[in-house]
Amino acid sequence: MADSDVPEILDITTYTSDKRWLENIFRDVSKLSVAKQTVVGGISGWCAGMLFAKVGKVAAATVGTSLLLLQIAQHQGYVTVNWTKIEKSMQSAKDSIERDTKKAYPHVAASVKTFFAQNVFLASGFAGGFLLGLSS
Repeated sequence: MADSDVPEILDITTYTSDKRWLENIFRDVSKLSVAKQTVVGGISGWCAGMLFAKVGKVAAATVGTSLLLLQIAQHQGYVTVNWTKIEKSMQSAKDSIERDTKKAYPHVAASVKTFFAQNVFLASGFAGGFLLGLSS
């Protein structure tokens, strides 16, 4: 057997180091060319937009159907809804979520701004792809 007939052995342990698998596959996208950054951002944005649109439609249909059935049941006299109490409860939940989010995740906004500033082409490709994914 000649040396050219020996199959190449792929060492998959290089993909299982301490780094996350996505980092190993894409390495540092910011070092790629502008075109590649835009394509990677566009494709990932399109996938995210499609997923968001599909999940959003299902969630909106579920919530809308539930509210419609609740209104019918209330109109028929099967249930009595205290809308004032629901509004107060929703407002307090909203305030609590806003307060906890601002307290627990102030660094997230700063890191997102830094990422977008350092990866303008990737971020703009993602935004464009996301909008295309939403529309398709």
